[in-house]
Amino acid sequence: MIKRTLCIENPCHLKCRNEQLVVCYDHVKGYETIPEKTVPIEDIGMLVLEHQQITISHYLLDRLVANNTGVITCNDTHHPSGMLLPLEGNTLQSERFRAQVEATDPLKKQLWQQTVKAKITNQASVLQKWNIPHHYLANLAQAVKSGDTDNNEAKAAGYYWGNLFPEAWQFFRKREGPPPNNLLNYGYAILRAGMARALTGAGLLPTLGIFHRNRYNAYCLADDIMEPYRPFCDVVVRGIIDNTSAVDTLTRDFKVQLLNLNTADVLLDEEKSPLMVAMQRTAASLAKCYTGEGRKILYPQMP
Repeated sequence: MIKRTLCIENPCHLKCRNEQLVVCYDHVKGYETIPEKTVPIEDIGMLVLEHQQITISHYLLDRLVANNTGVITCNDTHHPSGMLLPLEGNTLQSERFRAQVEATDPLKKQLWQQTVKAKITNQASVLQKWNIPHHYLANLAQAVKSGDTDNNEAKAAGYYWGNLFPEAWQFFRKREGPPPNNLLNYGYAILRAGMARALTGAGLLPTLGIFHRNRYNAYCLADDIMEPYRPFCDVVVRGIIDNTSAVDTLTRDFKVQLLNLNTADVLLDEEKSPLMVAMQRTAASLAKCYTGEGRKILYPQMP
């Protein structure tokens, strides 16, 4: 079953009743007449808390964590700023933690090679969608070596970001840069949360990466494994700016389009799959690589 992504944008109180998430407005001035809303907790894959005046019961948080629901908090600019995930996400967790910690450098280099190749291949497919020359990226993808020692990922990024958006935008990719960087940041944060949730569910430690090693980053592995998923966000953002240049503000419509990434169709192992389900399969295949049961990470392709 495809899990739902919920975004709470108004002041309210969230609680649990009969294994349902209950959204209450009776204590919020100006909202008292709005009836309660309920959603089965088992249906929720991700909960985004946007408004600064949302209150939530500890019991509900506990039930969400038990369901492996990713709970995302947002700052006063409505951008994701934090994430709550379970400490125990899989019955084989300690065994998989050990395999992950003991992974050899050759294995990690092979896994990173697969990751970079999949990312560049998807970037090439994005350019192809808009009839932008993409053969340079396709060739770079085929030439990725173990550990990406030639830094093909960076070479691809330079070409990709220099060509993805129309020339009039004079776009450069920078987290604090001008729009549409704000849209990319929001979409990537959603992907990162979804991947961290999938890794936890597969019994892996999201902190221990195969390439990213920032000592201050609690989600290095999530950042590694989400790389081939980023182009799916890029497609949405390119589609948005094709329709409007007014993207300074992250509107409700933009957020809905980016949150719907989780249900977007991707190709995985030659089958169509919702992106959130694909993430779970990617994480499960990575766990098998760590334990020696497999040699290939299952990554999605652009349909």
